[in-house]
Amino acid sequence: MANENLTVGFSSEDILYEDNHLIAVNKRAGQLVQSDPTGEPGLEDRIKAFIKRRDGKPGDVFLGVAHRIDRPVSGAVLFAKTSKALVRLNEMLRDRSVKKIYWAITENVPEQEEGTLRHWMTRDGKTNRAHAYSSPRGDAREAVLRYRLLGGSKNYRLLEIELITGRHHQIRCQLSKAGCPIKGDLKYGAPRSNPGGGISLHSRSLSFVHPVRRESLTITAPVPADDSLWAFFEESQRGSR
Repeated sequence: MANENLTVGFSSEDILYEDNHLIAVNKRAGQLVQSDPTGEPGLEDRIKAFIKRRDGKPGDVFLGVAHRIDRPVSGAVLFAKTSKALVRLNEMLRDRSVKKIYWAITENVPEQEEGTLRHWMTRDGKTNRAHAYSSPRGDAREAVLRYRLLGGSKNYRLLEIELITGRHHQIRCQLSKAGCPIKGDLKYGAPRSNPGGGISLHSRSLSFVHPVRRESLTITAPVPADDSLWAFFEESQRGSR
């Protein structure tokens, strides 16, 4: 019965890519990637329960968490199904050889429509909040991302972000520091919340060399289907290609 309960909130339609070594899924805003101290099951637990039931596995299912995104963020998340793949994925992520592209909806945009944001960031564990500074200080760690404006609507703008470093709440904090907090992100200065409590930040794609097969892969996650603003921006990008 526990496994049946765990599979609620995850289905085969959420799978973006799967083979013997990897599984990539489209995380819904509000889902945890890993369970937290409260005991709430994470996406990791739900995928393991799904695979166990689908494949009729008698024992435990191996699933390694190589890649994480924040709870209120939607989009592509990558897991390893074998220990070999997990070790190599971790190395690739440390070496920054996985290209991570995000889409963000904001009301404002940085001064330049395309550029690089470079800050030095610290993390406050008590408030679970990051802080960005314009110059090095203390134990702050360098944070770098590239961005470009993809399009706009009457009230909002769509930014594409390539994440170069991987700091806690990096995109959320850096965009806020640049004067354009992400839609719905109250923690980093958005004026209003989104329905459901998610924020308008989406892990759009992951590009990397398969850790075992050595083939180039790009995994793309469709935007949340129940959000008309996301649908508008996705359709506008489809039309601009």
